[in-house]
Amino acid sequence: MCPETGRARLSYRRAEEIFEENTRLLANPLASANDIEDLDGWTLHRLRHSALTHDAEDGTSTPMLLARSRHASVRSLERYARPGVDAVARHVAERDPAARRRT
Repeated sequence: MCPETGRARLSYRRAEEIFEENTRLLANPLASANDIEDLDGWTLHRLRHSALTHDAEDGTSTPMLLARSRHASVRSLERYARPGVDAVARHVAERDPAARRRT
């Protein structure tokens, strides 16, 4: 129970259920609303994965990613923080000495 409101708190399991149910059409943009019961939506774990990936793409340091994700090792973090091709290209371009001289 929430001491401020007196309401029951939302459990992780119920939050995930609500999130999954309400993202079924977003996760399956070509599906029809008639098929919604047969579709899978996104999970909170996938949302966590995406947040870590975006942070990694934005240059967040490995120690910070480890702290935020509460992973004990870089190896376990690797499966979540995988920058995409565009993010790697942007990173390389931003650090190219020749490009910096041109600006």
